Amino acid sequence: MNNQRIYLLLVLFLFPFAILFSQVTMRIHECAPEEIKDTRDLTENIPGETMGQKLESLLFWTQEEKERRFPIMQSIYPSLPVAAGTEVYPLLKAEEINPKWESDTDLASYIEDNRVGGVVVLKDGEIKLEAYNKGIDQNTLWTSYSVAKSISSMLVGVALKEGDIKSMDDLLEDYIPELKGYPYGKVTVRQLLTMTSGIAWSEDYEDPNSDVAQMYMLDCVGDEAHILTYMKSLEQVHTPGEHWNYSTGETDLVGILVQKATGKSLGTYLSEKIWQPFGMQQCGHWLADECSDLNIGGSGLSASLRDYARLGLLMLQDGEIDGESIFAEEWLADATSLLYQTNEQGGGYGYLWWRNPDGSYSANGIFGQMIYINPMENIIIAQMAAWPHAGSEELGKNQQDFINAVLKALN
Repeated sequence: MNNQRIYLLLVLFLFPFAILFSQVTMRIHECAPEEIKDTRDLTENIPGETMGQKLESLLFWTQEEKERRFPIMQSIYPSLPVAAGTEVYPLLKAEEINPKWESDTDLASYIEDNRVGGVVVLKDGEIKLEAYNKGIDQNTLWTSYSVAKSISSMLVGVALKEGDIKSMDDLLEDYIPELKGYPYGKVTVRQLLTMTSGIAWSEDYEDPNSDVAQMYMLDCVGDEAHILTYMKSLEQVHTPGEHWNYSTGETDLVGILVQKATGKSLGTYLSEKIWQPFGMQQCGHWLADECSDLNIGGSGLSASLRDYARLGLLMLQDGEIDGESIFAEEWLADATSLLYQTNEQGGGYGYLWWRNPDGSYSANGIFGQMIYINPMENIIIAQMAAWPHAGSEELGKNQQDFINAVLKALN
């Protein structure tokens, strides 16, 4: 009798832990990348001898390859999970709008002609439009490209708030000792976030010899990240802080900065500070460097369209979670401000966020990725796409026409 009572007490005591373990196991299982179904997408069949070379090949994929692979990047390349929590930030559906173009374009033709995977529009936190191309839905993960730059910047804002990064004016060599003795060692955190290091860089996506097409091509040097090895070789051509030049390499350094300062991968840090507490719906994945196992800060996040929109909501709400902003006040004050004008129309750059002349701002990635945020109208537009080209004047105009069509329908 006593043994039966002891057994019953043990069962009652251990049952909650068994449930918790099963939930954790389920969450880990949910975060596992899906199996590759098409053998053409197996890692060994991607052009290149090293993983870095295979990663660089994506700039030159065919249209069919882009559309097939953008949803499964985390299965093709090394990646780390961004675990979601058990509570989800609700996105309620409101009366749907019909975007109004000045031309004969409609939503269906915009999506098809520009090879858009999906769009979602939030107004006052509610879904006013959600549409996907065939074979894609709200559960589909999609690669971010340079939208990840803005998310890496958000993590700098968090690290500043928590004291892991002490000051925006600290030198990079204070956190990344591998840069001591090289020009980047004397670049400040602020200069890195504004792409004003003054160090030479070419961001030509169609030139196989440009820096952006070469940065992962070298062989690994021990366990040093590809980008550290590559960036050490670059020369100072302008005084730091005075000249703006778009550089994916510098945002990979932002990722290394965060990881060195916090002692955590970007995937883990993003999960702990944003993904779980804000209530993202699905696990994400963030590509990792083959040499160092560090996440790549300038690109490579995969997430669902709705979760990209939720990131926009977090920005729109000044980073507030449970009544307090997760971002340092200094970062929040300037992150989406016009710190450097980059075009004749009056648009420019903040801390890895694009600022528009009308006060709206956005995170943009090549091939049509976007999180557009309009704080005056309380509007967020998220888009995932596989444009025929990394970017062009025509594709950019088509995207802006879509934004204008949405704003017109909402007003």
